[in-house]
Amino acid sequence: MLRFLTAGESHGRALVVIVEGLPAGLPITIDEIRVELARRRLGYGRGPRMRVERDEIVVVSGVRHGRTLGSPVAIEIANTEWPKWEREMSPEPGEPERILTAPRPGHADLAGMEKYGFVDARDVLERASARETAARVAAGALAKALLARLGTEIVSHVVAIGAATSPSGLRPRPEDLAAVDASAVRCFDAAATDAMVAEVKAAAQQGDSLGGVAEVVAYGVPVGLGSYVQWDRRLDGLIAQALMSIPAVKAVEVGDAIAIASRRGSEAHDAIFWDASRLTYRRETSRAGGIEGGVSTGGLVIARAVMKPLATLNRPVLATVDVVTKKSTLSFKERTDVTAVPAMGVIAEAMVAFVLASEALRKFGGDSVAEFVRNRDSFVAALGSAPSAAEPPGTAARSGQR
Repeated sequence: MLRFLTAGESHGRALVVIVEGLPAGLPITIDEIRVELARRRLGYGRGPRMRVERDEIVVVSGVRHGRTLGSPVAIEIANTEWPKWEREMSPEPGEPERILTAPRPGHADLAGMEKYGFVDARDVLERASARETAARVAAGALAKALLARLGTEIVSHVVAIGAATSPSGLRPRPEDLAAVDASAVRCFDAAATDAMVAEVKAAAQQGDSLGGVAEVVAYGVPVGLGSYVQWDRRLDGLIAQALMSIPAVKAVEVGDAIAIASRRGSEAHDAIFWDASRLTYRRETSRAGGIEGGVSTGGLVIARAVMKPLATLNRPVLATVDVVTKKSTLSFKERTDVTAVPAMGVIAEAMVAFVLASEALRKFGGDSVAEFVRNRDSFVAALGSAPSAAEPPGTAARSGQR
């Protein structure tokens, strides 16, 4: 079983992620992780902090000479601005210089203050901050490296920011990822990119924010990941939960779920065909997003994450209440972006990668990468030799006994 835990606050000394369950022998380098973290900082509409926020990475354990050991991998991502926050975020007994008593609407501030009995919103916002997702991207880099051994690759792209959208069905392939990342908003369509940039500029001029949609597409996903036998084993449910856990994501769509909700069943599903040349089943459409009954079909796995407009604005317009005086006031501004949808797509990639890697390990097992791949190969080979639908169960076995 693959899992990860993160620790750290937005302005704390560092973020830490511990990944447990990776098989031994997986090649991994700090540069691979660093590249993924740099991608998280991409996107027109990001705040000034992206120019100074650099991710200094230390692999603390679990990797030796460029290969995983099978033990937990611990990665530390240092906060380069820590000296400015050392007093405010000190773990030593004392008091902060400023107490934030006016919770921001749209954030975890008030609910967290009430839940844990805090008076200072910083006790909540530091951990609830999207900065934590840097640790997730580091974990996702490890998951992607493992999936690559199976030939599984994942790409994301932005399909909407504000009212600007890209053409429906236009999807990049893994080899197009560099072109997507080169777009100012990580959009695969040039005309849509221009429209999205214009949306961001207009919102920025008004001190406002924008939400949008990012799509994640996974290529080469093996058939049989996930399960229909229990509610918490369904692959689409696992992906939905992983994407919904990203800060500011408020909806998830798998495949063409929203579009087919208004269609009749005859137009809503993916017909199955037999490919005699490859001895495999195929589907010519991806309406189900590569998942049927909670199990991957072997086709494209497609999911979209819908992000709300960011709740911290560059102009004070959102009303709130001071929790001490109970007087009305305006929400304070913590650091913010006009939009973070391009970065959200990179985070969504990481989360989908981790779910798929976890389910692949659950399906194929193996303490080493070599064993993991060998088990997958045996499973795939068995699929090609399975009895046809015309043969009653047990026919092949009975034939061998004659």
